[in-house]
Amino acid sequence: MDIDGFWELIERSARETDNRAARVAWLENHLSGLSVEEIVDYEVWFTICANRAFSWDMFAVYWAITNRVSSDGFEYFVNWLISLGRDAFEKVATCPDLIFEVPEARRVYNLILNFCLFRTSWGRAGKFRLQRVTYTRRELWSREDAPEFEPLAYVTFVPYMRVTGLDVDGLGDARRARGVHSKFPIVTTWPDGEEWDFGNDAEFIRRLPQVARHCSLTA
Repeated sequence: MDIDGFWELIERSARETDNRAARVAWLENHLSGLSVEEIVDYEVWFTICANRAFSWDMFAVYWAITNRVSSDGFEYFVNWLISLGRDAFEKVATCPDLIFEVPEARRVYNLILNFCLFRTSWGRAGKFRLQRVTYTRRELWSREDAPEFEPLAYVTFVPYMRVTGLDVDGLGDARRARGVHSKFPIVTTWPDGEEWDFGNDAEFIRRLPQVARHCSLTA
């Protein structure tokens, strides 16, 4: 399986299903009908794609969209980006600042705006800023809407065990034998690029000007 075959499966799984659970099941069933070499191919391409998005700028994009800083959540966010298909992923992996050119990202961000009411007050002489957040409903978004897709990373596990009769650990060994190592999770390595402070408004505007503009961020 080459990279085109990988993306065809990702995109076809979206076209032929109507929810995430069904999509995962579709991929598992399809991969179970392939050879072990092709299953490992899929795992290799998924890892290569995820590694491309493993950067501080992408982590900042995740933070801007979700208002969260979670190592696991960041990984699942990258899975979600892959699930959006080749064109969307390539755009954002090449330039994270273009995230809001992706319709799904704009939709998710708008859900957050409708969920949270932000109020900002300043201390004396403007020396500090206090932000209060009021939530308008119990859940931020449904499971189908969330910009995180953890199970997408696991769709090769069951097919590999079915086809080989081996433990799933062998899948990771097979991928690494091809020279492909996952950069996730953050606890084992740091994202690519220069680390920077997402809370520094001026730095955020400098590095991700379009994201900052969309989020109404000013220095």
